[in-house]
Amino acid sequence: MTRAKILQPDLILGKTILGLTPDILNKYRIGGLVLDVDETLVPFKEKTVSEELRQWVERFRPDFPIWLVSNNISENRIGTIARSLDLPYLFAAGKPSRRKLRQAIREMDLPVSRVAMVGDRLFTDVLAGNRLGMFTILVEPMVDSLAAVRSHPVRDLEVWISQILGVSLSAQHHLTNPDKSSQK
Repeated sequence: MTRAKILQPDLILGKTILGLTPDILNKYRIGGLVLDVDETLVPFKEKTVSEELRQWVERFRPDFPIWLVSNNISENRIGTIARSLDLPYLFAAGKPSRRKLRQAIREMDLPVSRVAMVGDRLFTDVLAGNRLGMFTILVEPMVDSLAAVRSHPVRDLEVWISQILGVSLSAQHHLTNPDKSSQK
């Protein structure tokens, strides 16, 4: 797998996770979700989830098992968020390590190709998911509205390096390779 392919998300949503719908997941035959937490679900320093996010989770819960897998080392913070959404979680994942992603997928009892890794970072979320053979979805970060003008230097650097390597990051609702799920 080339460097560009290992960093290429299967789907670039072009909006926050709240724009992801069950119809989109069904289109790609996704049966379960592994979600990053920091800036994918909540702004980096937040411990509480929005009512909008709570409703989003409730829309998915009946048909899609959901696990939270975060690199954050604070079990208190990630656990508080997970409990408020009534979701199982793993923290200190060390993504792009695949170890805790495998653990979540095992618990879902689904083939890896039917589980989507959803996150806002290329070099952690997308890279880890692609290394494991998951369907990867890149979303825009959730940021604190008061800090919305703040820059994202690490993410900006990831985007810049990825584009040099040939990764396409324009919003898309189609697979880079439409048969990816059948190839895994």
